[in-house]
Order: sequence, then C-alpha cells, then structure tokens
Amino acid sequence: MRRSIVLLFALLCATSARAERHANHVFIISFDGGKPAVMLQSQMPTLMSLLQQGAGTWTAQTIFPSVTLPSHTSMLTGVSPRIHKVLWNDWIPQNGLITVPTVFGVAKQKGLTTALFAGKPKFKHLNIPGTLDAFAIPSYSAKKVASVAGKYILERKPNLCFIHFADSDGEGHRYGWGSPQQIKAFADEDDALKTVMDAVQRAGIANDSVVILTADHGGHNKTHGSKSPEDMNIPWIAWGNRVKTGFAITAKVTTYDTAATALWLLDIPVPTNWDGKPVTSAFR
Repeated sequence: MRRSIVLLFALLCATSARAERHANHVFIISFDGGKPAVMLQSQMPTLMSLLQQGAGTWTAQTIFPSVTLPSHTSMLTGVSPRIHKVLWNDWIPQNGLITVPTVFGVAKQKGLTTALFAGKPKFKHLNIPGTLDAFAIPSYSAKKVASVAGKYILERKPNLCFIHFADSDGEGHRYGWGSPQQIKAFADEDDALKTVMDAVQRAGIANDSVVILTADHGGHNKTHGSKSPEDMNIPWIAWGNRVKTGFAITAKVTTYDTAATALWLLDIPVPTNWDGKPVTSAFR
C-alpha cells in the first residue's frame, strides 16, 4: 500500500512538471546563411506555412563576427562571443571543445534527452561529453541530414533537438547570396524541413512540440561576416504548442535568445549569466 502511494505521488509530480512546460519537445532548425531577403524569394512553402501558423520576425540579429561557428555557439549557449570566446570558424581539433555550458548540457542536467544533427564538421566543437544523446554529421546535404534526424525523432522523440542545414551557405559562397543556385538550395532545405516536420507528426508529438526556425547569419556577394544588415539580419520563427498564430514579433530578438527560449519552453531556469532571454511575446 505504501509503495503504491509513493509511486502515485511520483507520477503526480512528473505529470505536474510536464504540465508546467510550454512544450515537452523543442526543435531548433538553422538555415546556414539564411538571409531573410533571399529566403523570401525562394520556394519555401513548408517554412511559410509554419510562419503563417506561428509567430516570427525577419529582423532578428546574429552576433559579430557574423560567421557560422561563433554564431551557432551563441545560439546554443545563450551567450555572446565575449563570453564563449569562439572566434574561429572551422573544425580545429587543437582548439578543443567549447568551455561554456550548452543548452544541451543544461537540459541533460534536468534529465531531458538531447540531439544534434549538422552538415559541417565544425559542430564537433559543441559535442561536449555527456550533453548529447545523439550527435551526427551525416552529410553536407540538408536532405540527408533531415533523413537521419527524422528517423531519430521518430524512434526516440528527443526533448531538445538541433538540426543544421548547410546547403544555402555553400551555394552562397560558390555563386553568391541571392543567386539562382542559392535560391534553389533554400527550396531543397524546405523539402528537408518537411521531412523533419513529417517525422514530428508521425512520432505523435506535434501537439506537444515547439519548432524554432532561424539562421546563423545572412550574406552579401559571395561572403559574410560584417556588421552590415545584409549579414546581421536573420529570421526567427516559432511554431507549435502555445505559439501565437499569425503573430509578428516586434520585440528585439538576438540569436542567443534561442537557447534561452528553448530552456524556458522546457520549464528549465535560464542561467543568470546568460545574455539570452526567452522570446515570451511569441507565446500565449
């Protein structure tokens, strides 16, 4: 009898904890080189549908230097480069792993499951032991990354999952930002996004999930990294449980707010030393 009461109490506590969360599953999807002006020219019906059903802004800001690894480190640690000190932009083994906590590590401390799927080896700098249940760089191709991520989502239903699409950045450097080739790359990434969303639906967790769509930087000509709006402006779109419908976010949003929002959605206190703050205006 006593054991039954203890088990019932534990179940009630777990149910209460889940009830306090805005979502039990958070997916952060990053379009590398996602310049809003070019994305708006591209055929991205899945992304646009999520925006219409959710909340978003096309004028969120990345960090300086506006390049991939420093920006994604801020996105996934909630702090600016002055704190995380990641100023290089390649996989450099001798630089070791980042030295500040990631959103994944904070979530793992609360017993949640985490995963990261990316298209570039430089993300190895974020693979801190004990913080990720799954870490994979299956291919540069967004469609292949989405396929691997989708299978994992279907099987494991992670609480926190980051997915990175690289194609648009590669085509931007090769042919230029806004080139037909890059516009096509964004369309391919939208197909990859559909693969991920289909997996979320088939896993039966769509009603208990929030998806954040964003980018690490924009671009101009065949490059990026400056403080110009072309490089600094990024999209920030939220879709899912308790997200306001058709809502234009007018509050200032910075890339390190993404990590803070993910923790807030999962009912995990945001570390007090983080620069990032939850984008609460996007949610009911």
